[in-house]
Amino acid sequence: MARKNVLIIDESDLFREYLRGKIQSATVDVETAINGLDGIVKLRNGLPDLVILDYHLTRKSCKEVLEEKNRNPNTASIPVVLTAQKIDKNRLLELVAYNIKKVFMKPIKMDGLFAILSELLGIKFEVDTTPCIIEAHVNDNIVFVEIAKGLNRDKIDLLGFKLSELLELYAIRNPRILVMLSDIELSFVDGQNMETLLRSLLVQSRGKARHVKLLTNSSFAREFVRGRPEFAEIEVLANLQYAIDGLLTDYDHEAETGDRKAHIVAERILAAQPSEARHESVEMRFDIAGKKTISIEAMREAGSGLSIAVVDDDFVIQELVKTTFTAISASVSAFQNGRDFIDAVKAKSFDLVFLDILMPGMDGFEVLGRLHAEDIEVPVIILSAVSQREAVHRAFEAGVRSYLIKPLKPDQILKKTLEILKANF
Repeated sequence: MARKNVLIIDESDLFREYLRGKIQSATVDVETAINGLDGIVKLRNGLPDLVILDYHLTRKSCKEVLEEKNRNPNTASIPVVLTAQKIDKNRLLELVAYNIKKVFMKPIKMDGLFAILSELLGIKFEVDTTPCIIEAHVNDNIVFVEIAKGLNRDKIDLLGFKLSELLELYAIRNPRILVMLSDIELSFVDGQNMETLLRSLLVQSRGKARHVKLLTNSSFAREFVRGRPEFAEIEVLANLQYAIDGLLTDYDHEAETGDRKAHIVAERILAAQPSEARHESVEMRFDIAGKKTISIEAMREAGSGLSIAVVDDDFVIQELVKTTFTAISASVSAFQNGRDFIDAVKAKSFDLVFLDILMPGMDGFEVLGRLHAEDIEVPVIILSAVSQREAVHRAFEAGVRSYLIKPLKPDQILKKTLEILKANF
């Protein structure tokens, strides 16, 4: 029986390569295209059994690719799986006639993607179903990785791609990585996945094990690291402050009160039980993949249609965020205090919220509590005027993993926005 063939048309190098490797592991031939024009050529010449097509393309748009496909009797019947960051419902309805079998909105749930690929190709893909949530964020050149519930080999593989893209986005040459293992029971059966995780971290840290810290209460993780010479310099800790201090090059020792707070915050993190509804964010795509600076053209595409809220009593911060996002065609709503924002968010949805912690009346912590109580899910970036060490504690104590330290710069704001919103997974 002839081998199946899949064409992937997507402009993210890392996403294409991840999918290529995963699909090829099921003895399926894979061709990739780097833009819409390249996709049209390879679609016409290769006649694949299936096309995985991203909605956001250059050179030729997604619709132009589909129109060309339908005009050719040899390709018209080829099924399409469409992926998209954000797409208007009316535009989506326009594409229904082009033999689109499934649309996946990003972040993509990979088990769902491979389930539909199995159905369309008649081939079984091996997918690890171990419950696992992975989130990764960069704060002041430290990469924070949180892994909860369990170790899933597929998501660990995705984490490697995610870290590569974050390091590229922030142009970090000597990364420090803090991995937090929370709500997770490990045993000898997790040994292989633990080894895969640690090797991936060493690759991303450029082989400098001393720049990788594990924050965990797991005795298995501690013994596992201690028992392998190649991981010996990876420090395993149960104290958030010690972990941060170990990764910072210019730190000073905290007072006993700060040390006690670090223990409390670490306990909360390590004992956390993430909600099933929480978006797992092994997230990959940034439209500036492969570039070290943010082009205004790429950001305009990323920002078009975004609705941003800034909740800060500082007029200068409000204007800075407004100016930054107006330049990329995103809309910004500014709120002087938390109460006004809470009233507004009940009637209007936002794609991202920049939230100051110290405000008169309802402060940032109270806002986060109200969002949770009202079951309103929205990505939040904390704005803080304190030191990095204090910002870490305050953000993690509030259940938020991403923050910016004032004074802010437009470049910082845009990079953080891309990190949070431009996600493949």
